[in-house]
Amino acid sequence: MLIGELARRAGVGERLLRYYERMGLIHSERRANGYREYDDPTVETVRRIRALLAAGLPTRIIRQVLPCTLDEAALRPCPGVLISLHDQLNVLDQRAADLETARRILRQTIAATENPQT
Repeated sequence: MLIGELARRAGVGERLLRYYERMGLIHSERRANGYREYDDPTVETVRRIRALLAAGLPTRIIRQVLPCTLDEAALRPCPGVLISLHDQLNVLDQRAADLETARRILRQTIAATENPQT
């Protein structure tokens, strides 16, 4: 299928598909006229990429994890993947803690501004 058909079936833009290809997440064959041609399983691959992105994984980890995916939520054992996933979870946990700190400080600032102690 051509890139437009893949985009329509996967529910993403053609530009995003070109980016995924540059990142090594999907692959195409080139026709004689230079058009990209994708096989049918690429639709599901793009959906898995979208699910992994939604889970907070960067493309560098998705490239490592993608060959191990069974469906949107399950992985088969692959060397190094579990370590990468734990590392990414730690990054997300730290971001969440940083955001919670920022929220607490902002709440305190708002409260102090709304109710100044004179």
